[in-house]
Amino acid sequence: MGMTIAEKIIARAAGVESVRPGDIHTVEVDRLMSNDGTTHLTIDMYNTKLKHPHIADVSKLVWIVDHNVPSDSPKTAASQKKMRDFAKEHGITFYEGQGVCHQIMMENHVCPGELIFGADSHTCAYGALGAFGTGVGCTDYLYAMVTGKSWVLVPETLCFNLTGKLPEGVYARDLILTIIGKIGANGANYKAMEFAGEGLKTLTMSDRIAICNLCVEAGAKTALMEVDDIALDYLHEHSREPKACFVSDEDAVFAATYDIDLSTITPIVAKPHFVDNVCPAREAAGIKIDEAFLGSCNNGRIEDLRVGAALLKGRKVHPLVRFLVVPASQAVYKEALKEGLLQIFMESGAIVMNPNCSVCWGSCQGVIGEGETLISTGTRNFKGRAGHRDSFVYLASAATVTASAIKGEIATADMLD
Repeated sequence: MGMTIAEKIIARAAGVESVRPGDIHTVEVDRLMSNDGTTHLTIDMYNTKLKHPHIADVSKLVWIVDHNVPSDSPKTAASQKKMRDFAKEHGITFYEGQGVCHQIMMENHVCPGELIFGADSHTCAYGALGAFGTGVGCTDYLYAMVTGKSWVLVPETLCFNLTGKLPEGVYARDLILTIIGKIGANGANYKAMEFAGEGLKTLTMSDRIAICNLCVEAGAKTALMEVDDIALDYLHEHSREPKACFVSDEDAVFAATYDIDLSTITPIVAKPHFVDNVCPAREAAGIKIDEAFLGSCNNGRIEDLRVGAALLKGRKVHPLVRFLVVPASQAVYKEALKEGLLQIFMESGAIVMNPNCSVCWGSCQGVIGEGETLISTGTRNFKGRAGHRDSFVYLASAATVTASAIKGEIATADMLD
């Protein structure tokens, strides 16, 4: 019996010929990423709970300060200093102020075929490059950090067979929100979500990252895509080579298969307070907003900024709206500066921020107050995600967010004058 991509990566990491869903295997972890959301807790456990603290392979570790940049309080400053000092002491690859962790990982580290643990739930984004990325807590992270190994329960795989092409003005963000709405927030619990089919070839790397990144919002253990020429070109542009390029066997067994015609997808909005509470964006049109956010590990890449700037050029942000634009990394920021996108945003009345998690994380920059409404390209919209627990967060594509910032109410790009 054949294996899926997820099963093949686990088999490689476990050093066995084959695995099956439900098996538990000890695996060698290829890479370990952690950010300032929880790393200070890992360090505390390392220093106080271990009899013989050590790091199995420091070359596998990547630590990134991205959630509160710059720090917003003495408490945050202390936890980031702890992370900074530990990384320096042990020679850990360390980034601070250079962007959101998943964007940095995709730009600089992730390779096809790897098994990667990240102390952040959206680590599944790495599947866009054919890597098994999955989020773990501090205890699992620490164990892998000191032993180089962990255990994995082999997940079942859901296959999403993509055909056709997204219509003009419709984006990968609309596609993944549609899928989450279809299968539900628990529809992929502890399963791998694999994307395949001719339609995959029409999607850019930015599209693929956006899709895989949000799969955890359906409960997925990981998300995966075949490594094709588009993925390999991206890898070579960033001076890396794959560990292994896997495709699912023809006789691989999937828990379920969904056929998705990309040409049928329309602009989508996820309404408060759940990511699977989706509707056509037009049905939410007219809802007044106080703030708009274009950024995050899901939609802060140069392609997203180009979409927003194209809509804003020659227009103004609504006077009652705060529009925060946050590039996902320094590389994206520099490219946007080079292309004149940041000037367009600022001349239109948007606020351009330094690369970081910003409003998506909802702990420092641009938090919203009681009764306020945000439309966002962030990853989540549960109560209190972006500020006061009695606020409202709508999720949408870069185009819908920008159009809404211009109109002062939820709107799609084709509703602009």
